Amino acid sequence: MSTLKANTAGGLLRATGVAVLVAASVAGCSLWNSGSNKPVPADLGANVAVLGVRQAWTTKVGTGNAVPLEAHAAGNIVTLASADGVVAAIDARTGGDVWRTALGEPLSAGVGSDGKSAAVVSRGSALIVLQSGREAWRQPLPAQVFTPPLVAGGRVFVLLADRSVAAFDESTGRKLWSQQRTGDPLVLRQAGVLLAVGDTLVVGFSGRLVGLNPDNGSVRWEAPLASSRGTNDVERLVELVGRTSRVGESVCARAFQAAVGCVNTARGTVAWSQPAAGTDGVHGDAEAIFGTESNGTVVAWRRGDGSRLWSVDKLKYRKLTAPLLLGRSVVVGDDTGLVHLLSRTDGSPLNRLTTDGSGVSMGPVVAADTLVVVTRNGGVYGFRPD
Repeated sequence: MSTLKANTAGGLLRATGVAVLVAASVAGCSLWNSGSNKPVPADLGANVAVLGVRQAWTTKVGTGNAVPLEAHAAGNIVTLASADGVVAAIDARTGGDVWRTALGEPLSAGVGSDGKSAAVVSRGSALIVLQSGREAWRQPLPAQVFTPPLVAGGRVFVLLADRSVAAFDESTGRKLWSQQRTGDPLVLRQAGVLLAVGDTLVVGFSGRLVGLNPDNGSVRWEAPLASSRGTNDVERLVELVGRTSRVGESVCARAFQAAVGCVNTARGTVAWSQPAAGTDGVHGDAEAIFGTESNGTVVAWRRGDGSRLWSVDKLKYRKLTAPLLLGRSVVVGDDTGLVHLLSRTDGSPLNRLTTDGSGVSMGPVVAADTLVVVTRNGGVYGFRPD
């Protein structure tokens, strides 16, 4: 039995077999309709920098309006991709490129990496694996992909929009196995859950975390965090979204607009699940889990039992990213390009950082003691404590 080793740190799609039909987005639609009824965020007031932070460097990934995809951080390296096909590994200590390549085709998902290989998926449904910035191999896929591939244990795992998972040999690209699941007719055009926990591949299928054998794709356990509800396909949509928080055998995740909960992956059982109305993932440590709700409220839950520790609405209606727990701070970005550092103890503000004003595109990451933030215009910013 192989052991997987992984580094820690809105639209809808209708899928029928390998055919897909893009439908309208429902993410946060009740809160973010355009027009005079759009909620107005509260004034933030003057920034009082309780925690000193400075901008250490800045760079860029992609060109024009190519929205950046999910970033991968491991050791000193942050690997990023843009929707127009630029993939770059950046040294978080300096902001300089380790390598950079332009694939010349649009991408729908990225980046997964184990430090040796970086994997992305093209909009034309091709899995592309790069080594030292050069294309090593590619394989066609039967459906679109929105979740970054997982590179671990000498294999590349892919979660597809037709609710299947496939495994490929990292060196050769040979397909090893695939596992097809049934589920609701709609899936989110948003990154889902795909991670390694010891010798188990943990995948989000609809509202369930599922543990698979990475050698053959067989199911080891299933743990439901949320169930379908409502009277039509949109109302019944329930999907687990990235990012997740893993501490040992505990994995905590969010079910889109439904719940936040934690699963014991050794037993394959739900530790707890609490109603929550957010659209982006969670982060935390052994003590607490943090998340942002659709209306901009930031919430902390006790990891052990799911009881609420605190919630703050100072950032209400600011369209927040998934959080990052970094030392004493919970870090979130907003739609105006601001980066907010909140106290992990009570959510009080510690500092507020600025970028290029285009909006923070994804949950911040950390590498080499550097907070890395990516904006919708492809700006990449490295911040460090004073």
